[in-house]
Amino acid sequence: MSEVTFDRIKVGGEKQPVTREIAEEAPVALEFNGLGYAVLMATPADLVDLAYGFALADRLIDTAADIKDVEIHPTPSGHIVRTFLAERCRPRLLDRVRHRTSDSSCGLCGIENLEQAMRPLPRSVGGGHAPERAIFAALAALARHQPLNRSTGAVHAAAWCDAEGGVQRVREDVGRHNAFDKLIGSMLRAGDAWDVGFALLSSRCSYELVEKAVLAGCPMLVTISAPTSLAVTRAREAGLRLIVLARPDALLVLTPGREAGA
Repeated sequence: MSEVTFDRIKVGGEKQPVTREIAEEAPVALEFNGLGYAVLMATPADLVDLAYGFALADRLIDTAADIKDVEIHPTPSGHIVRTFLAERCRPRLLDRVRHRTSDSSCGLCGIENLEQAMRPLPRSVGGGHAPERAIFAALAALARHQPLNRSTGAVHAAAWCDAEGGVQRVREDVGRHNAFDKLIGSMLRAGDAWDVGFALLSSRCSYELVEKAVLAGCPMLVTISAPTSLAVTRAREAGLRLIVLARPDALLVLTPGREAGA
């Protein structure tokens, strides 16, 4: 974090200087087996967790054992995260790199890229049936587990909560996807199971977050804001229990198989 001084101006014109802590945001370059793969704008903390979670969510690995080492290299321009995958992962890495870098100017390449973007999801592991009271308990407790956001007011959180709503682990980042990748990576590295409980995200629900939850084996996803249409479609396809617009006084539970107006 860093501190920045602003002029605070009230209605009526009264002005006074105020100093606030600002969340750090920096380029983070992800490399896998020496190949440049992605550059994220992220909070440069818990970057090893980020590498594990990103690799799992992008289907480069299946288990923590598929990652042999992660090296963090700070540079004047940002951070380089060098991840070394097992040899058995090399073919899928090369395939994903090919699709990420292919020229989409022709129709065929565009179709290939769309198919890669909408790859089939496995069925959700199930088990995500924490009672509503547990979700409300986790919502009430989440702020106490967000030290970076408490200081800056500028970052998202991804939390793993047990079946009673106890907040067990939290990762924070300026990016909602990064925060969830960090949480997934920390669970993967620790060997902790997702069999019960749920993930709670302080963000809207996009399809990428649904896919990350399913691929990580998370049985239930709760977000404090609304979902997109594709998030709903992907959750239904995978059988993921999805709860959105989770607020202190109410929440919306996606009803499996029920279309609007049904």
